[in-house]
Amino acid sequence: MPILQLLRPHQYIKNVFVFAPLFFAGQIGQQALLFQALLVFVAFSLVASSIYILNDYHDVSEDLKHPVKKHRPLAAGTVSKSVAVALMLLTAAAGLMLGLNISTSVLVVLAAYLVLNILYCLWLKHLALVDITIIAVGFVLRLFAGALATGVALSAWLVIMTFLLALFLALAKRRDDILIYQRTGEKMRKVIDGYNLQLLDSAISIMASVIIVSYIVYTTSVGEQAVGDSRWLYLTTVFVVLGMLRYLQLTLVMQNAGSPTRVVLRDRFTQCVIVSWIVSFSLALYL
Repeated sequence: MPILQLLRPHQYIKNVFVFAPLFFAGQIGQQALLFQALLVFVAFSLVASSIYILNDYHDVSEDLKHPVKKHRPLAAGTVSKSVAVALMLLTAAAGLMLGLNISTSVLVVLAAYLVLNILYCLWLKHLALVDITIIAVGFVLRLFAGALATGVALSAWLVIMTFLLALFLALAKRRDDILIYQRTGEKMRKVIDGYNLQLLDSAISIMASVIIVSYIVYTTSVGEQAVGDSRWLYLTTVFVVLGMLRYLQLTLVMQNAGSPTRVVLRDRFTQCVIVSWIVSFSLALYL
């Protein structure tokens, strides 16, 4: 269905980060708090959909040059621009109203995310390094929204790791844009003039290393907190390392990491690693 495709519901998987503060605090089993986090998830999904529509509306000419994005509803002409604009305003308003119903603080975070991404769509995505930083900040805002809605303290290490992971994934996407440009001669994004494979390969490797080190530091230090029997958390590092290596393999060897969402939804190895990490981390933290 073109309208559903315009909303990009498959991208909502990114919004699971609103549950992260609750999960890492060992309180994911608290039904009242989990419901609040679920409301934030819905609010963020609505606001995110409005941004996806704005991005598609603004980038129709560029999407027509992309081997995959040319099939998006606005680029393909299966949804009119007037319908897209109406849907964009509706989803943005609904998301903000739901955020206000949760709390004023959550509304502020949602509004900041909306404004930041409007600026991204219209201007900031054309600035190399700034573009990927904005993407990473968006994931951090999801954490803050989840923490504010549930009243759970947000770990500094969780913020750092989330920012670095999002930066890592954004760099991999830019690398995919460079590869498409080399194959077709078409610039999928103006910003790729500020990148090349040497820079991206180096940055991706650096980010992967820093993420693993940060996770090791977090899991070895979290035992000092009075949250469950967490002395075995460091053992879950094996799944983090496997996950990072798999994504590096997809990016550098298979050259198939243009969409992190698609990787999570389709790559069986990645899915197994994520499930194994969740199970092992939960056992170490909650039992």
